[in-house]
Amino acid sequence: MDFSTLISEEKIKKAYQNGDFKNLPGFGKPLPKDKLAAVPKELRMAFRVLSNAGYSVEEDQLKQELLALEDLLKVCSGEEKEKYEIIYKEKRLRLNKLLEERKQTNTSSFIKYQQKIENKLWRK
Repeated sequence: MDFSTLISEEKIKKAYQNGDFKNLPGFGKPLPKDKLAAVPKELRMAFRVLSNAGYSVEEDQLKQELLALEDLLKVCSGEEKEKYEIIYKEKRLRLNKLLEERKQTNTSSFIKYQQKIENKLWRK
């Protein structure tokens, strides 16, 4: 241990012995459970960084499923297309709900703009 660590530890011990920590909120209570306790230690930091950046596994899966459904809808017809349209709408609603919970909803104007860009980029 270096010198600053030793001094810090000593000051913390003195403050604890003097009772300086007794009036802190949560004193004597257990720490909250870690959401990532089941994740291996070497992956926890990466998961925390992704989580803090707003990444959601469920959101990512929904986006991938929506892309696959959009491809299916382009080639389907009849009853099959109606079935996939219903599934698409349900997944879209779930994604919108997730985004709304994070306060990142896509406005209708943004969606229209996004569709125009996609049409120009992937015009067949």
